[in-house]
Amino acid sequence: MSLVLCPNVMLCEQVVRMANCICDDNGEPLLRVAAVCGRQGWPINKPNIIVSTPAALLNYLHAIDPERRRRAEFIRDVKHVVFDEADMLLCGSFQNQVIRLINMFRFDEKVLSRSKNSPSEKLVDMESVLENNEDIEADSIVADDEESEDETDVGKSLEEAEPVIVKKRDWRRAREIYERSKQYIFVAATLPENGKRTAGGELKRLFPEAKWVSGLYLHRHNPRLEQKWVEVTVDTQVDVLIDAVNHTKLLSSDNGVSRTMVFANTVEAVEAIATVLQGAGIECYCYHSESSLEERTRNLVDFQEKGGIFVCTDAAARGTDIPNVSHVIQAEFATSAVDFLHRVGRTARAGQPGLVTSMYNESNRDLVSAVRQAGKLCEPVEKAFSRKRSFRKKLKKRVRAGGNTLHVQDRIAA
Repeated sequence: MSLVLCPNVMLCEQVVRMANCICDDNGEPLLRVAAVCGRQGWPINKPNIIVSTPAALLNYLHAIDPERRRRAEFIRDVKHVVFDEADMLLCGSFQNQVIRLINMFRFDEKVLSRSKNSPSEKLVDMESVLENNEDIEADSIVADDEESEDETDVGKSLEEAEPVIVKKRDWRRAREIYERSKQYIFVAATLPENGKRTAGGELKRLFPEAKWVSGLYLHRHNPRLEQKWVEVTVDTQVDVLIDAVNHTKLLSSDNGVSRTMVFANTVEAVEAIATVLQGAGIECYCYHSESSLEERTRNLVDFQEKGGIFVCTDAAARGTDIPNVSHVIQAEFATSAVDFLHRVGRTARAGQPGLVTSMYNESNRDLVSAVRQAGKLCEPVEKAFSRKRSFRKKLKKRVRAGGNTLHVQDRIAA
């Protein structure tokens, strides 16, 4: 059995849909795939692939399986674990949940390895071991507590899992040599690895012998991507936004359907931009965390099928399957390189060209200069930031730039 872990329910459902598209010559699905998240419970028949969020899986394995029979069987059956959007899962509120699951799987590997190496030794009963699983989970936390004090501000789980009780132990215990019986695959479009507190640094610590495979343009500008940079002021930013949206009509489209994504940094800014566009006679869809799951799903499906203008926060910057987006507009410039890369990565996909229009103001002029310079030198954008610092915070250490960031809603009011 294989397990795919995703940061949210919508991405889980997307993975299930794509997996169900793998069919034989008669159109029959080759794989049995089940989602364990949201309103979907544990499958009656054993599937080939289970797709879930870390919190949902832990909830089912603990709260809904009080006798722990299902947990022991499930952990033993899983042979491949895929972590989608790994840079999110290895940081913030997801981190303890993911490490907890990894350590359960690792413990099972140790049990199997010891039983093979010592045939005379009785195989450990996983059910009885999981009854007292604090020992399993404790090995998953680094000994240096101070390294993880600030790791709780990135990513929000859609579901709450029970807290993990942590005991101080020597991390070397978890690195005990044993035969591997499971494969762990971490997939991400951005995976910063400079420093112990980044997702890449955490991955190197968890799996120091892991094999790394990356494309030519990891953290770099896509050569098929055309980028326009427009500095705006309070007086000009609305006009620039409307002109950029109208420019989409001149771009090549998919069967006459054009798609433009407009990014803002806050829910309030998304609503304000939508108001401006609708006031100019431009219909649009909104997508942000304060919308209901049903509304987000409906707007996303309509945008996928009908095209148009999609105004959103970074909630739509990753994990959403939107083909043939011809234009991405940053109405507010991204606050981190990870967000920047995921935003511009919505277009120029699958060999297609794309356009990104980035609007910025005086307060983030130096930031934009750093990003553009990285593109000219063919350097990773990652060098301009670290995961714990936004571009702006990092640049403030070098340049005491005056003025606050202008919020879209304030500009509109002006």
